[in-house]
Amino acid sequence: MSMAKKMKARDASGELPEDLLLTIRGFQESRVILTGIELNIFAAIGDGATAGQVAAKIGADARATEMLLNALVAMGMLTKRGGMFRDTPVTARYFGGKSPDDARAAMMHTVHLWERWSTLTECVHAGTSVKRQEAAEARDDWTEAFIAAMHHYAQARAPHVVEAVGVQGARRMLDVGGGSGAYSIAFSQANEKLQVELLDLPEVLPIAQRHIEEAGLGARIKTRAGDLRTDLLGQGFDVILVSAICHMLGPEGNRDLLKRCYEALAPKGRLVISDFILEADKTAPKHAALFALNMLVGTREGSSYSESEYGAWLHEAGFRKVKRVRLPGPANLMMGTR
Repeated sequence: MSMAKKMKARDASGELPEDLLLTIRGFQESRVILTGIELNIFAAIGDGATAGQVAAKIGADARATEMLLNALVAMGMLTKRGGMFRDTPVTARYFGGKSPDDARAAMMHTVHLWERWSTLTECVHAGTSVKRQEAAEARDDWTEAFIAAMHHYAQARAPHVVEAVGVQGARRMLDVGGGSGAYSIAFSQANEKLQVELLDLPEVLPIAQRHIEEAGLGARIKTRAGDLRTDLLGQGFDVILVSAICHMLGPEGNRDLLKRCYEALAPKGRLVISDFILEADKTAPKHAALFALNMLVGTREGSSYSESEYGAWLHEAGFRKVKRVRLPGPANLMMGTR
């Protein structure tokens, strides 16, 4: 029977479409890879190993480890020959632990998100996260993974943001919730006269300081402990960057933050918001609509917001020349001038 006839027969029988079934069951393959990352399977395999050798390295059950490795082979994440498992070029590069592109630390944040997403049904009933762990209460491993994930994405994105914003002539910049310091570093490298303050929670600053020192920019990027939700931000900044922050807050929290940013800017200073931006009806782009749910399961009142919402908040705070700038990748910029 031809493929077309098989599909027609399946449809006539009333069975669920195959692509829909694959999407519904997608969590299974996702969980297999996440467990592989969590157990550091790809590094344990090294240049090749048996299931028993991998199990011994990671301290796991040999039978169960072999079942996991076989599933990873079936999914194209590993190869197997004569009982010997090996990484593929892709898994070796990103999860093997020896490449400069290794992303395991960043992907551990996604591992941690699994538990939150499992509460989605309860969150929809409750209207907020039911298993929330605010950053101030987070375990060290959660914070490390979260900042590693943010650094991984920010490093690739930062040059595009710097080019779109332009910092020639700017002398002082504030990086609100600056995380790993990836943006502070990129902006400082683009303007050798720029002095940057990075504001974040005390437990995050040692991570940022490490990246800043590695970049040799300790003299021009200073870190400051503070809570962006409540603290005064300072005064006289030429540029304020608020990257991946607004989605953590509710509308009132964003109104308050943007007002405090306005007050912290010098005349003609600019605020730059980098975030996922929804279209007017909030059903697109898909990644931003899904990210709204990520905020539902993980925060008190966070969400993704539309261009019109950001525009209204910026105008309300006093900003003029408000505009949206589209960049490669999932996030865009909203900019306003004091």
